[in-house]
Amino acid sequence: MPDATCREFRGVWVATVSNIDWPSAPGLPAARQKQELVFLFDTLAALHANAVIFQVRPAADALYPSVLEPWSEVLSGTQGVAPEPFWDPLAFAIAEAHARGMELHAWFNPYRARPSSSLSRAAPGHVSRSRPDLVRAYGKQLWLDPGEEDVVAHALAVVLDVLKRYDVDGVHLDDYFYPYPEKDAAGNVLEFPDAPSFGKYVASGGALGREDWRRWNVNRFVKRLHEEVKAVKPKVRVGISPFGIWRPGRPAQVRGFDAFEEISADARTWIQRGWVDYLAPQLYWPIEQKEQSFPALLAWWAAQGSSGSALWPGIAASRVGEEGKGWPAKEIVEQIRRTRAQPGSTGHILFSARALLENRAGLATELLKDVWAEPASLP
Repeated sequence: MPDATCREFRGVWVATVSNIDWPSAPGLPAARQKQELVFLFDTLAALHANAVIFQVRPAADALYPSVLEPWSEVLSGTQGVAPEPFWDPLAFAIAEAHARGMELHAWFNPYRARPSSSLSRAAPGHVSRSRPDLVRAYGKQLWLDPGEEDVVAHALAVVLDVLKRYDVDGVHLDDYFYPYPEKDAAGNVLEFPDAPSFGKYVASGGALGREDWRRWNVNRFVKRLHEEVKAVKPKVRVGISPFGIWRPGRPAQVRGFDAFEEISADARTWIQRGWVDYLAPQLYWPIEQKEQSFPALLAWWAAQGSSGSALWPGIAASRVGEEGKGWPAKEIVEQIRRTRAQPGSTGHILFSARALLENRAGLATELLKDVWAEPASLP
């Protein structure tokens, strides 16, 4: 049991895409949206969480006033419609987090332009309408092409705009760089349609093969993001939450999705080169699942870090459910214990807030009774 001098990062993701965590539905009155956010922060503070990872750019849109991108549809139900009466959810969230002694990290999706769950037509200022040359249709989604220099410049401009205008404690990206593979009606994997940008690269004398070029695009973006954030505000933490398996066979028993190959995410390089202040690999599997073992993967990731980057694994609180329909709450408690026992890991992040707000299968009760019984200082 930690005492009050315990130092660990206790983060919780607050997902806004598709109204996963907040607001509970699109089109709610502003007063209700604020009320829900206050309840959310009150709940997390009472549970002794000390950081919130707040999704501010779900799909080339914004949960704050921006001259670069339209208002997100998760607020009003229609993309591009400002809150009425006007308010700034990001500024409000930062103030509420800081008032309770919690950090707030602004969570951006750099390349997702339009999820299949979109409710409304893209607003006139949305990149899919203002710069359709940068957008690729892939499966049922729209995606910004990471191989286009203007896409990288725009994504960085969005992050830096928030950094300069808001008192955020961190900048956070999740696992969506190149999209997860989509299939056609016959079940065949579709190729991401980046032939034009790859063609430009080859024509300019580029010698990398297409897969290596995609990883190079992502690596360049991650490196530039870290450098540019630090140039503006050196104390702001830069964190990324990649898929939990770097490559099958690392460690030896691990099987599953190959993030290095399939979504061009070489997260091991980011942590080894110090391009992130923290890495939060999504270790969304139970302890006893041998081929995707939580402790085995945690130990492997901890062994990769040589640059001083922190390791705060992502833990799947959302998998907790009623008996027989999901994990027991004690699985999460035990994963937090294993994380504390792992040298090189100084915290964890739970996905996502809704499981705690609902106290799903007694999860919040178990945390408060056990591993989160006492407050923790940030590392």
